[in-house]
Amino acid sequence: MAPKKAKRRQQQGEGGSSNVFSMFEQSQIQEYKEAFTIIDQNRDGIISKDDLRDVLATMGQLNVKNEELEAMVKEASGPINFTVFLTMFGEKLKGADPEDVIVSAFKVLDPEATGSIKKEFLEELLTTQCDRFTGEEMTNLWAAFPPDVAGNVDYKSICYVITHGEEKEE
Repeated sequence: MAPKKAKRRQQQGEGGSSNVFSMFEQSQIQEYKEAFTIIDQNRDGIISKDDLRDVLATMGQLNVKNEELEAMVKEASGPINFTVFLTMFGEKLKGADPEDVIVSAFKVLDPEATGSIKKEFLEELLTTQCDRFTGEEMTNLWAAFPPDVAGNVDYKSICYVITHGEEKEE
């Protein structure tokens, strides 16, 4: 009886990983595979706490607490192989609005339809409204999406990365 339940669950998309590859374009799967390979420092096909510690150290984060690493690993239902890794990304992206919806939300803040918003204005909104960004989150945002020399932020590229997980090549 259990195999029938598992089969039914997969068909409904609840917990089954067979459809995870259909959620992404082939190029996205390849990029996730490259990321997985980078994170899997010991190349055993499973991302462990030690792998996370090592990859974070290569990025300059040397004092990550054991509890933080354990919490990251526990986000998965079991050992983090590539399929589980991809499934986790699929679950995170599942709740994201489509790109056009997010762009439309930004357009409300851009009455002249320039495609950009002043850095100071966006920072004020993100640090004072609803789920407020921390100083570190703002630093990370500006590192990923630096404003131009006039202090404008291209919100369309932010929306693209939110929905596609990668920067658009021009």
